Amino acid sequence: MAFHAPAAHDGQAVFQLPQTQGHVLCCLCGTSIAPNPSNMCVNCIRSQVDITEGIQKQVTVLWCKDCNRYLQPPKHWVRAELESKELLTFCLKRIKGLQKVKLVDAGFIWTEPHSKRLKVKALIQAEVMNGAILQQGFVVEFVVENHMCMDCTRANTNANTWTACVQVRQHVPHKRTFLFLEQLILKHNADAQCVKINDIHEGVDFFFGHRAHGLKLIDFLQSVVPARFRHDKQLVSHDTHTSSYNYKYTFSVEIAPVCKDDLVCLPPKLSSSLGGLGPLVLVTRVTNAMTLTDPTNLRSTAMDAATYWRTPFRAQMSARALVEYVVLDIEPLEQAGGGWGGGGGGNSRFSLAEATVARASDFGRNDTTYFTRTHLGHVLHPGDMCWGYDLANANSVGLDFEAHVNRGGSVPDVILVRKSYEEKRRRRGRQQRVWKLKRLDMEPEGERSGRNEAADEADRERFMEELEEDADMRARVNLYRDGDAAGAVQPPQQQQQQQQGAAAAAAAAAAAAAAERRDIGSDDDDDDGEGLPTVPLDELLDDLEAMGLGDGAGDGAGDTGDEEMEED
Repeated sequence: MAFHAPAAHDGQAVFQLPQTQGHVLCCLCGTSIAPNPSNMCVNCIRSQVDITEGIQKQVTVLWCKDCNRYLQPPKHWVRAELESKELLTFCLKRIKGLQKVKLVDAGFIWTEPHSKRLKVKALIQAEVMNGAILQQGFVVEFVVENHMCMDCTRANTNANTWTACVQVRQHVPHKRTFLFLEQLILKHNADAQCVKINDIHEGVDFFFGHRAHGLKLIDFLQSVVPARFRHDKQLVSHDTHTSSYNYKYTFSVEIAPVCKDDLVCLPPKLSSSLGGLGPLVLVTRVTNAMTLTDPTNLRSTAMDAATYWRTPFRAQMSARALVEYVVLDIEPLEQAGGGWGGGGGGNSRFSLAEATVARASDFGRNDTTYFTRTHLGHVLHPGDMCWGYDLANANSVGLDFEAHVNRGGSVPDVILVRKSYEEKRRRRGRQQRVWKLKRLDMEPEGERSGRNEAADEADRERFMEELEEDADMRARVNLYRDGDAAGAVQPPQQQQQQQQGAAAAAAAAAAAAAAERRDIGSDDDDDDGEGLPTVPLDELLDDLEAMGLGDGAGDGAGDTGDEEMEED
């Protein structure tokens, strides 16, 4: 009890007696303690009461080493890394009796990775004698036992065990669409749940352990290519006691049989609905929608998959019918809306021009030339080579094309498609590329009728050339540095010496080329300063798997490429 002296009014100080806290003796050991509801010291309370009693101190958990998942009873598998918050949450939920006390803190105690032991230190609080709050820490040991999950068991027992099959097909005579689709799947990791992939004629089959995984792949395919699908299911087994059914699901995905650089003749109703576009148009870009461009006036439109499948059409002429031409003369045209090339409401990616061309096979043999309008006025120059469709000498068939001709519609003699670099590649020779593409782990299914290795290699080479020529197409896939082509990693001093030597050699070659041009004039095809299209080095990613860093055992080199590829 505190006693306060009365305050002095004559300026004297006020005196207060100090307060003292009462102490009591512990009822067991006699130690002087502050009063508490139990009148016992902390040591005596702990000796009399154990708040961890009834809490499980050792737990057994099942772990699948193939997929790195833990079993959460009864049959749910949880993916978690070591010492992660997901694994800590999983471990705390497995401790029986922990819900009876208040959890204050928890954390992992380090153990050897190969010890098959996980230790969690938990700090809990509970109310003991007469309302006293006691806080106590303890350690729970988790014994990790190997146990293969059902998905991994089916995959290892029989590789043909699957629940859903996605059959992707495109009825065209080449596989360039699937080569591009393969790179998109790898970039977005859309094949993460695949059990097996089969490469067959005109398509690819994807097998999954669950129906939802197959539907997820179909959603991805419809977001990158114009496709439609139908599905079916087959009853495998039926349990009459539990009324459970086991089905196998099959999804048939059909990609539109129209590819980039194809010439199509639009049906009359579709052409009218598009404002009189075409009807002879070029396919200049294919994503989940097709971009159709009229090369005579640069009018273009984007047709989505739903519009295409309502009024389907096939290619009038495909890439195999391309003929090589020599550009004799070209003159850009001014649009009606003002400006040159892509102005006047046309497609700004292209430039309209009038060109005079001759077939490369006829060049020097006869004087046959063709006059046409083209959308390639921004890339073609006199003396260049280009690819185009020879409509004057082709035997074109098709109901829509014949109806257009019978109505008196005009058909140009030549439709130019793209610039050709074959002559420059032939003169320079086939050089090994400094970049490469990854491949899906596909299994060929028997003999693919109508296809051979030479045709597959030709399609792959043409696809890689398209990546070099088209920056927009290149931006949608991942390209990696080829360590075998670029050479092994060298010390910095040696690299600097090689760079200096290469710079000196390049300067000497440039001087020799300039002297040669002064001597022979401007007849050389490379005098315009435009070389072969290549992939810039800054667009290439580091292949961490080839460098031995795919498992995270590196020092962080090339992390930019790996971060972009792994999207779980």
